[in-house]
Amino acid sequence: MRRRRRLLVPVLVLLLPVVLIVGIWIGSDPGRLPGFAQDVFGVDRDALVYDEVVDRITEEYYRPIERDDLLDEALRGAVESLDDRFSAYFDPRDYAHFQEATSGEFQGVGLNVREVKRGLRVVSVFEDSPAERAGLRDGDLIVSVGDTSLRGKSSAQSTALIKGPAGTEVELTYMRDGRQRRVRLRRERVTVPVVESELVERGGRKVGHVSLATFSSGAHGEVSDAVERLKERGAGALVLDLRGNGGGLLNEAVLVSSLFVGDGTIVSTKGRSRPERTFEATGRAIDTKSPMVVLVDEGSASASEIVTGALKDRERATVVGRRTFGKGVFQEVMQLPNGGALDITVGEYFTPDGRNLGGGGTKKGAGITPDVKALDDPATPRDEALDAAVRTVLRDGT
Repeated sequence: MRRRRRLLVPVLVLLLPVVLIVGIWIGSDPGRLPGFAQDVFGVDRDALVYDEVVDRITEEYYRPIERDDLLDEALRGAVESLDDRFSAYFDPRDYAHFQEATSGEFQGVGLNVREVKRGLRVVSVFEDSPAERAGLRDGDLIVSVGDTSLRGKSSAQSTALIKGPAGTEVELTYMRDGRQRRVRLRRERVTVPVVESELVERGGRKVGHVSLATFSSGAHGEVSDAVERLKERGAGALVLDLRGNGGGLLNEAVLVSSLFVGDGTIVSTKGRSRPERTFEATGRAIDTKSPMVVLVDEGSASASEIVTGALKDRERATVVGRRTFGKGVFQEVMQLPNGGALDITVGEYFTPDGRNLGGGGTKKGAGITPDVKALDDPATPRDEALDAAVRTVLRDGT
């Protein structure tokens, strides 16, 4: 027995390098294993097929192709196959732009836009921005960036094409009054005016008007500061203007709602791989009693609809304006090892009354119908919708 053990040790010592070399050889190409062995070792055959196709293209295609470019296009195609306008793949460059936008600062041309079938509708143009200096206006329809059509692209995909390093140029094609125009803009570093506020006086009574452009990180703090300043100046009622606000971060929607609702449900969510979750009011409410109106239009979507739905269902505010977009799903951004990210739909959300504002899945739904319908006429200097909101909140306060 002892003799056998003494012989076994040298044999194992000799075999170990052989086993190691064979393991490295197989690990470098698991496809060399026979089918039954691939199953035993859990080899992903789909991944093997993809790697082989990419290898063939990069090695044998008639012109040079970057492997990273093939990966980006494959991932983009996989997401596009979902037929979900709200989901997107961001390559590393696009993801960097996306992160800038949600932080409230980015490099671009200074436009607030909303997604439509043909491209991007301009909601507002930032003051002293490249877009304003080039003559773009509210209501213009951007249909292409360079030679790339925006038809059918998500807002995230389209805006990623417009943004870019400060100092570089971008060419936009847009429609106005049925005529197509083209303009070349030089990008700059742009700070998004997330919150704008003013004091409106009617018949000796003061109303605070707070306009929120997007639910970027820290938006709730800016809304809170603006409301507090207006109250110090004598505002006895409030109009929260969410027109053209296409949404943003879910947690910011909860925090903004919580400024005006002291406790209870704000929104609930449910997904196939996500447990049902209820978000309650959190933080310090700054005003739970003053008469309040939420002013919306068809560009108010996602996080804007969460806030509007919460304040309406909780009977905290009257809704004035036009019917909202009708988005009943939410997305989650998942960073990838290549520096890019997936922004995909992972669930549906529901207002405190249990309503989903979408049309089932990712389809556009009924949205929120305002209590008081109001429409602004862009051809006049007056803001008719805001006037209606002020009249309503003063009436509610009597």
